[in-house]
Amino acid sequence: MQKGTHSTKRLPFLFFYVFVFYSSAFGQAPDSLDIMIGQMIMIGLEERQSVKKGDLLLQAIEDGKVGGVIYFEKNLTKTNTAENLRQLNNTLKYASAIPLWIAIDEEGGRVNRLKPKYGFVTTKSAQELGKQGVPDSTYAQAKRMAMQLRELGFNLNFAPSVDVAVNPDNPVIVKLGRSFSSNADSVALHAAAFIKAHQEEGIVTSIKHFPGHGSSSKDTHSSMADVSNSWQFDEIRPFKLLIDEGRLDAVMSAHIVNAHLDPDSLPATLSKKIVQNILRDFIGFDGVVFSDDMQMHAISKHYGMDKAIELAINAGVDMLLICNNVGQTERYSADQIHKIIRGKVESGEIPKERIKQSYDRIVKLKRARGY
Repeated sequence: MQKGTHSTKRLPFLFFYVFVFYSSAFGQAPDSLDIMIGQMIMIGLEERQSVKKGDLLLQAIEDGKVGGVIYFEKNLTKTNTAENLRQLNNTLKYASAIPLWIAIDEEGGRVNRLKPKYGFVTTKSAQELGKQGVPDSTYAQAKRMAMQLRELGFNLNFAPSVDVAVNPDNPVIVKLGRSFSSNADSVALHAAAFIKAHQEEGIVTSIKHFPGHGSSSKDTHSSMADVSNSWQFDEIRPFKLLIDEGRLDAVMSAHIVNAHLDPDSLPATLSKKIVQNILRDFIGFDGVVFSDDMQMHAISKHYGMDKAIELAINAGVDMLLICNNVGQTERYSADQIHKIIRGKVESGEIPKERIKQSYDRIVKLKRARGY
């Protein structure tokens, strides 16, 4: 690695520790609430494949109103893909004083943004790897994926799915080959290998979708999915096993409804009974919890963004995904989401302590992983 490149990559670290030193040594900065709220927002790039000076997203990152960005296949150029991705990632990273999550869903198989047609590695699905029954093979594939992510400038992968394949006709998990197995212990074994490979390459992973999406008969992208009569307690087991082993960086919540876990029938992402009482208090996870995309119809068609944000944060969710894979009129900018959260804090609907709690978890993970 060239000295110039190495020096440039360390700039975000310098800015980050200057901010931490300022906050701890001289008291909180005047805009510390805005900074803390900003860390809780992960925004989609919409159709961007590059950014230029004056871009509103770039400005929001510079203003500290974004804690992370998430990529989809539409953000990849058809040619010179790898180099363009590296350039865009570097531009976004260096705009942020606090290191920025650069995230992607790269599970393997069909959930794979970095496809071979763009020059990236070919991958098997979790289902295929699970059927092979060799965790070392899962590790080897995940290692190649993680190395590729690191080289491109990503630092967070929303994978693996640890959903247990309870319902063979499940349209969004099992039918797409996203579950390692119908056996919870096997799921945890392969997931552990996947996570280990990523962590060795400096890539944070977020397992999903708590408290388990494998028994659903509907897709929460398009509708409400009620698993009250199909969910099995064994679906929590992979989460519990990985937490007990101390392997987890982060967990993504599901938008599924389970009246046995929450008698109010709130989607898990919006449910304090599920996120705080079960995931945190019962299972013992005190790390970062990401929401699934807050614009999926299971949420957006039933709650609206304002109410959904209030419920999710009060439930114990730390970082909100606003992916903007929707029509133009339904999209939200980082500034708009930030304004909603700030307004909820000022009105007392969201306690400021909840914001600080999430901020502390997010920053702790970023620092622990050297970002």
